[in-house]
Amino acid sequence: MSRSSVKLDTIDLKILRELQADASLPLTDLADRVGVSQTPCWRRVQKLEAAGIIRKRVTLLDRAQLNVGVTVFIAVRTNKHSVEWLETFARAVQDIPEIVDFYRMSGEIDYLLKAHVPDIGSYDALYKKLISKVELTDVTSMFAMQELKSTTEIPLQFANAGPLGAAGA
Repeated sequence: MSRSSVKLDTIDLKILRELQADASLPLTDLADRVGVSQTPCWRRVQKLEAAGIIRKRVTLLDRAQLNVGVTVFIAVRTNKHSVEWLETFARAVQDIPEIVDFYRMSGEIDYLLKAHVPDIGSYDALYKKLISKVELTDVTSMFAMQELKSTTEIPLQFANAGPLGAAGA
């Protein structure tokens, strides 16, 4: 089932909202919260999974308790813009578990990475590992002083608006 063929109704959106808040919710509780019985609720969850809207279910961990409480944003500029270079860079990033997010950007920064490390020394080791695998023109590191908001929840109010947002619907 392709994404374009899935039209989400209010029950689907309620299911997604509840599962984003707590993916470990028992089916009975989920069905009660969204106002349907268990079997239709389970079918809807399966439909959302088959459509790829629910990609996977994960457990969120406390970074500080696992000794990776330092968040660093790494802005990368390069003068290399070939597909081969990008593939090499992407492989290098995939091999570094401390890097949790990786984006190709528009504007003055070519790539933005987010990493979690225990301390600055650990970041320095990550940096050396990265530059040993790929040539970079400029790297700027920014350490988060305080996390003010962090969520994995996707805003659902735009779900049925189409690819151009509300104006394109």
